[in-house]
Amino acid sequence: MNQPLAYVHPGAKIARNVVIEPFTTIHNNVEIGEGTWIGSNVTIMEGARIGKNCKIFPGAVISAEPQDLKFEGEVTTVEIGDNTTIRECVTINRGTKDRYKTIIGSNCLIQAYSHIAHDCVVGNNCIFSNSSTLAGHVTVGDYVVLAGLVAVHQFCTIGSHSFITGGTLVRKDVPPYIKAAREPISYAGINSVGLRRRGYEPEKIREIQEIYRILYQKNYNTTQALELIEAEMEATPERDEILMFIRNSSRGIMRGYSGIY
Repeated sequence: MNQPLAYVHPGAKIARNVVIEPFTTIHNNVEIGEGTWIGSNVTIMEGARIGKNCKIFPGAVISAEPQDLKFEGEVTTVEIGDNTTIRECVTINRGTKDRYKTIIGSNCLIQAYSHIAHDCVVGNNCIFSNSSTLAGHVTVGDYVVLAGLVAVHQFCTIGSHSFITGGTLVRKDVPPYIKAAREPISYAGINSVGLRRRGYEPEKIREIQEIYRILYQKNYNTTQALELIEAEMEATPERDEILMFIRNSSRGIMRGYSGIY
């Protein structure tokens, strides 16, 4: 249902039961899936691909050109999964020739004034609290929670099921299943509350806790810790995910807690 005061380009592909409120602008080469609601004063620019049953609140700007001086007008996209909510004044920029797309998964909540820059990939079931910011080329796993005012440096990777406390500056990669805090960012325990909410059994949580105890609390360097974890702990999907994440980290992982602020 399009309000007469909204503008929808004839080249946009809009499912029949999408609601578009007044004063919204939808450009050419946009696709919006069934059941999605677009609030007033939203701007959806070329290259947006928005899934089913999403909600986009007033003031959001989706698929604007990247704020990257290397951008040369290449054809790129923003792809947003199903059941994702984007709150007021969120900005999500489309990709560059690095990845050619910016991706937001399904069942995410991106709260007001957050910014997701070009070529970011965000997994499913993530929550970004108010004014969270991802610089370009950031990769975020599933079930990640960013508290308010988190800022993530370009090319960082944030592992699945991690929690980053408010106001944190993320300059290093954050491994899966943990809490990150302090300045500079450092290990603050595993995300046991989040894991319990998602049905992880106590034994599995203890296994993850022991992995990070070896990595961060027993005075091994990273190479020694990884060798010990692989040699002494049973192979499980969680153990292997953590090992692979750390070994593939290009920026290096965040430090352990030193007790010094």
